[in-house]
Amino acid sequence: MIPVLSVDLMKRSDARACETIPARELMERAGEGMLRALLDRMHPLPSAAVVCGSGSNAGDGFVLARLLREAGIPVAVFTLSDRRTEAGAYHASLCAEAGVPIRPFERGGDLTSFAAVADCILGIGFTRRLRAPASDAVRAVNRAGEAGAFVLSADINSGLNGDNGLAFPAEDAEPGEGPLCVKSDLTVSVGGFKPGHFLSMAKDVMKEKINLDIGIEPVAEPYHLMEASDAAAAFPPRLNFSNKADYGYCALIGGSDRYSGAVRLASLSCAAVRSGAGVVKTAAPASLCPLIAPSILEATLFPMPETEGRLRFDPDALGELTRGIRSAAFGMGVGPGPETEKIAAWLLAHFEGALVIDADGLNALSRMEGDPLRESRARVILTPHVLEFARLLHLPRETGVVEVLSDPVGLAERYARDHGVTLLLKGPSTVITDGERTILTDRGCPGMATAGSGDVLSGVLAAVCGFCPDPVTAAAASAWICGAAGELAEEDMGPVSMAAGDTVGKLPAVIRALTCG
Repeated sequence: MIPVLSVDLMKRSDARACETIPARELMERAGEGMLRALLDRMHPLPSAAVVCGSGSNAGDGFVLARLLREAGIPVAVFTLSDRRTEAGAYHASLCAEAGVPIRPFERGGDLTSFAAVADCILGIGFTRRLRAPASDAVRAVNRAGEAGAFVLSADINSGLNGDNGLAFPAEDAEPGEGPLCVKSDLTVSVGGFKPGHFLSMAKDVMKEKINLDIGIEPVAEPYHLMEASDAAAAFPPRLNFSNKADYGYCALIGGSDRYSGAVRLASLSCAAVRSGAGVVKTAAPASLCPLIAPSILEATLFPMPETEGRLRFDPDALGELTRGIRSAAFGMGVGPGPETEKIAAWLLAHFEGALVIDADGLNALSRMEGDPLRESRARVILTPHVLEFARLLHLPRETGVVEVLSDPVGLAERYARDHGVTLLLKGPSTVITDGERTILTDRGCPGMATAGSGDVLSGVLAAVCGFCPDPVTAAAASAWICGAAGELAEEDMGPVSMAAGDTVGKLPAVIRALTCG
């Protein structure tokens, strides 16, 4: 797994590194790494501009400019401030001595004549709205990029929050202007990736990102980004001397007259495309079972008591359904209401396996009194999107989503720790945590922003929980797999026409590559 450091951890780790490695040397390493990355992608490089603010990123920018000059590449530095850190001032003087033109950035400045522009304006500590002159400089960098310049951002795109990946409209926003940050061709993270490189808007403003190791070691446990090899580790080797029981019996409980496709998608993901479950019981309102049956030949149908097309709470039926079951997923398309809450409460109180709660199951959970999660006998995995998570947190409807997006990792960790669950917070990148370990997955695509994608994830996760005993690993691997399958589906169908069923169709290829590659 790849370490991912919060902004606070990065700052503390940088301070510790500076006790043994001079800040000047760390800046030199950062500038050298950015030069290599730039010339690897732009060679020959006719000209370059470096736009510097006042922090450590500016020092990295002065090193880059000096090295470009020494390589014989025409370069100019544009500064937004005369303030410098001690190390930054040192490298600014070396830059000037090397003959690099250093001039103030002027409002309305034009950078479009340069073949490459380096954004060294703001660093990971930026958390506010952009204001002049930084907002002017960011607009100038983006105009250069639109005109064909290659844009490199040092550490993180200026204007983007390092912890949550959000940008906001500038204080001097122009009419119709949305969130403002640099849009880069390449972002060179320095010392370690941060959550803002993956969350929220990150994928929309970074075409490519790499991390540059300059010798900064984390002083505490970081988050981690899951890679393919980590996802593969969730799938143990399958022996000839084994049978279906070795890989888990699981139950998928959902569906209603209005949402009959939800449990069917989950079942297809779990059984028909072989996410690994040994046996799948698909439990749905009895009247829906004839509609579902043709699609899920590999699953066992379990007709459930119902009232007018919706599941009815029946403890005897639930007991029979869950007997011998290793994992279960509940909530996909069940609809709201008291019966849903009763079923969720029963599962939490009586089921002893891995329990995935999604969709309407989450909404039911948000309405329950007390803390049924803390008292549950199951290993609970919750899979909310941001709105569902805001409901679980009982945040105001008007501001809840914004609050979650502002601190997705911190809120997820606290909730998981307080309630004794594993939480999988869905988004452009997914946050998985039990409050002690936190994993990010960055696989996925715009085409997955469609009805049914969460049902597919629930089906895969229920299957993986049948043979992977660690809920955090199972959840992260399932999110990675679904995201990778979605990317393959989007290649075929495009982001507009893609449906959740297209992701289902690509799951076997992804799982085969992980387990047989």
